[in-house]
Amino acid sequence: MNMDELLNQLRQTWHSTIPVSEFMQIAPVSFVEGELRVSAPLAPNINLHNTMFAGSIYTLMTLTGWGMVWLQQQLQRVDGDIVLADAHIRYMAPVTCAPEVKVRWPETDLSPLQRGRKAKVKLEVQLFCDDKLCAQFDGLYVSVPKM
Repeated sequence: MNMDELLNQLRQTWHSTIPVSEFMQIAPVSFVEGELRVSAPLAPNINLHNTMFAGSIYTLMTLTGWGMVWLQQQLQRVDGDIVLADAHIRYMAPVTCAPEVKVRWPETDLSPLQRGRKAKVKLEVQLFCDDKLCAQFDGLYVSVPKM
């Protein structure tokens, strides 16, 4: 399976299992050199200030991190149920345009899943609007082996 097919499968997974992601129109943009980029249009995620709603920002950043773990599981040929165990977000500036969310994969081994053990990864997710950093999300994701 090529990367475009994987990214399309990720989008379909989000939209079929997390209905709000489809309403928000969240979609992976690219996965190049270990960096996943995700976006969503401003219109369905707008608040009374005509900027992106904080809950939409949180959801978009949570799903970007989750998507990175999902992609890595596909690439490393391991399987697990991914959950967000802990997170911290900082909102630094209003999001006034379609955001670009970026996350890089730290060299993390997911092979414990093959041995029936959970795998943990800390991800730093950043949201940009016109190249300006608007939000920073630090998430601890845990993948539990499927039984």
